[in-house]
Amino acid sequence: MEEYRLGIPRGVTVDTSESTYGKFLVTPLESGYGTTLGVSLKRVLLSSLEGAAITHITVNDGLQLYSSIPGVRETVGQIVLQIKQLQVALHGATHAFMTLDVQGTQRVFASDLVYPPEVTLLNSDLYLFTMDDPTAEVSIRFEVRAGEGYVSAEHMEPSTEGSIPIDANFSPVNRVVYDIEPARVRQRTNYDKLVMEIWTNGILTPEESLRRSAKILFRQLSAFNPESDWDIEQSFEQVTNADDELETNPMYDVPIEVLDLSTRVYNSLRRTGITTVGDVLDMLYRGENAMLSIRNFGQTSLEELKQRLTDGGYLQQP
Repeated sequence: MEEYRLGIPRGVTVDTSESTYGKFLVTPLESGYGTTLGVSLKRVLLSSLEGAAITHITVNDGLQLYSSIPGVRETVGQIVLQIKQLQVALHGATHAFMTLDVQGTQRVFASDLVYPPEVTLLNSDLYLFTMDDPTAEVSIRFEVRAGEGYVSAEHMEPSTEGSIPIDANFSPVNRVVYDIEPARVRQRTNYDKLVMEIWTNGILTPEESLRRSAKILFRQLSAFNPESDWDIEQSFEQVTNADDELETNPMYDVPIEVLDLSTRVYNSLRRTGITTVGDVLDMLYRGENAMLSIRNFGQTSLEELKQRLTDGGYLQQP
């Protein structure tokens, strides 16, 4: 049985590319495929990219989540809520430690942490807690690990005795939003345009995050087609006015009247809304079954149409 051939999008149009925000367009997509790709890529972006996060803390050699610290305004639980907002990165390592040792009256920020060179702290201005007593002392040890996606505290691997596990979001992607807009290709208006907006923490750019997510998704799908040689790097393009360029292709705008078709074939095409050579080629690209599904359009009509296209130089017969 002949394979039904779906249209392939031209590539990824990079609309906006900054260090922490990117906007990307994929078009034209067959109807429904915008949602299919949008949902899949969003899931991979948020759950499968490797990053780093704080997974455990040890407070004053063993205080637990519901403990209070003498001279400190916040409880340990409230401090943990602030620590969850810390964004870190690991370079050349999968495991590291940071420390915080403070005493006296002061407001404590992430910039007070001490950490090795393999750790990068991305939001050092983050407020952590306030010490109201000159005799107050706080010592916190932070464990940083590499990982993927989101891991809740109850599913965190155990660490040293007395440590508190913390919900960890390892993903460098902070937020993903996608939308599906209608797209027009010549006379057809039932295509999708996938619009994706990605925000990251700056360790990975949105563009690199999207590339890696596409590679992960493709590797999973390659189990169904191991011979594929698709290259994600070639699908990203800096494209401007791509739709206009496609719309003005002179061959595709040629009216079907120039093909000198029989009345039966001509009327069948017109009733279906096919008015240009481009519309005909779009249908043929989907496979002969797509053409044969047209009312009153049989194999004889198909052969006539293909012959007229060949005679006009619009189609090369195998």
